[in-house]
Amino acid sequence: MDDWIKRVLTRKIRRKGTRGNKHVIVAEPNEKLVYVVKFALGMTICLVAVEIAHLAILRTWNSEVFAAITGLSGTVMGIFVGSKS
Repeated sequence: MDDWIKRVLTRKIRRKGTRGNKHVIVAEPNEKLVYVVKFALGMTICLVAVEIAHLAILRTWNSEVFAAITGLSGTVMGIFVGSKS
């Protein structure tokens, strides 16, 4: 598993079987979820670059870009936290 996003979203369920045997069930995430998380992370990085360029060139803060960054990063964090429960 080379993909770190897929590794983070993979859920491992440990169950105690008969006679004390331990079973580990690995539930891999849906490919669509992995692609959505990659897209959201990529867009967050692009928006951060846009905000830095806006600060460097115009020397002002763009609140709309910052709101988009905040929304996307909150969505990504929600996906990571929600996948482990």
